[in-house]
Amino acid sequence: MTLSFTKTYPGAAALNAYFQQHGITQVECMFADISGYPRGKLMPASSFAAGAELRIAEAINMQAITGEYSYDPVFPDADPDVRMQPDYSTVKLVPWSSVPRAMAIHDCTQLDGSVCEFSPRLLLKQVVQRYKDKGLTPVVAPEIEFYLTAPCIDPNLPLTSPPARGGRSEAGQSAYSLNMLNELAPFWDEFRAALDTLGVVSDTWIHESGQSQYEINLMHGDPVEVADQAFLFKYAAKEIAIKHGMNAVFMAKPIAGQPGNSMHVHQSVVDAEGKNIFSNADGTASNRFHQFIGGLQTYIPDMMLIYAPFINSYRRFVEGSQAPVNLLWGLDNRTAGLRIPISGPAARRVENRIAGADANPYLVITATLAAGLAGIEEQLTPSEPLVGNGYDHGHDLARGFLASLEQMTASQTCRRLLGNLFVSGFVSVKQLEYQNFQNEISAWERRYLVPQA
Repeated sequence: MTLSFTKTYPGAAALNAYFQQHGITQVECMFADISGYPRGKLMPASSFAAGAELRIAEAINMQAITGEYSYDPVFPDADPDVRMQPDYSTVKLVPWSSVPRAMAIHDCTQLDGSVCEFSPRLLLKQVVQRYKDKGLTPVVAPEIEFYLTAPCIDPNLPLTSPPARGGRSEAGQSAYSLNMLNELAPFWDEFRAALDTLGVVSDTWIHESGQSQYEINLMHGDPVEVADQAFLFKYAAKEIAIKHGMNAVFMAKPIAGQPGNSMHVHQSVVDAEGKNIFSNADGTASNRFHQFIGGLQTYIPDMMLIYAPFINSYRRFVEGSQAPVNLLWGLDNRTAGLRIPISGPAARRVENRIAGADANPYLVITATLAAGLAGIEEQLTPSEPLVGNGYDHGHDLARGFLASLEQMTASQTCRRLLGNLFVSGFVSVKQLEYQNFQNEISAWERRYLVPQA
């Protein structure tokens, strides 16, 4: 039975019939927190089918990766509940579960029905609605990179490649190698089947430049639906990798000397007739295309913490690595932060290459669409297109986590585009994570400072 529920409640009978057919007794009621990590509750399938109310503490949306919570004044002392509202079109079987189980993505709303300002999915919905209010529809497609590694038993030791079919771990770089793409065939077979079950629509699969590094391109579509798919993609990769004795690692820079993991986002905008507003009738680039780029160049710097949310994220931005170091834009130029792929007028789009794979896909898509729309509304002018090597033009992105944190905290435009409460909560959590990091003493410090300092 193929599941094709709409977003609204289909009724207990339809849900119970599906659950009974598949022997399902439990449903994972889940949402992505600010880090893109799946959180939620396990609910009896009968209760879910009956439309039972489900609540969770509001602060769970803003939990730090360390498991701690911020006590910023933006969060009420009472730690109130929010209501978890299921999107029934996302009800799917859980492919990796040892017993039959279903899942459903939820939105977190206030008990009075108003929007929870800390819900990444609702934040994205609000930005998409701004486009709809203008008769426009954004279209996005992410490219997601990750490493498959041997189990990380001791976090003090470097990550290593897992043993492949011949018993040896991968060595050297094997970009676009089909042989190396086949090396971990049992994992890939189960992962592909899982994505089909979850409704994640992928395009191409490749072995990337790093050792045991891979990239999967998702098909373009509605921003919320695509963000859901990216969220489930990462969840599935991690769970199925563990089943095969590996880790799926989406850190921006997990292995020293190896390429980083990116999450490039292709984006375009169509009007009510489905025509790409980035192209004129004669096929040339439109004013709104250039204004969109101008918006990205103007507003991404203040939102850098969305695209690079962790201390490790900034290790990825290395000259000569195909990771961007500035916000120049250029035609088919992978040294630019904003690349314009060569395409026909109907497919004209902007590829935002700033985000790492460690970023929350809901927030990345929200930030890039909000910046682009602001560019159109304010008729912003971009720089001249890049000719040549973007690395010759300097590193003007934030150099580190703390600089991005300070810039976002002080930014009024960021609060205008993303919401004051969200930004206050987000930066307070990031401040907590930074303080936690400062309590760690690294191997570099012990290696050089013990004998020298």
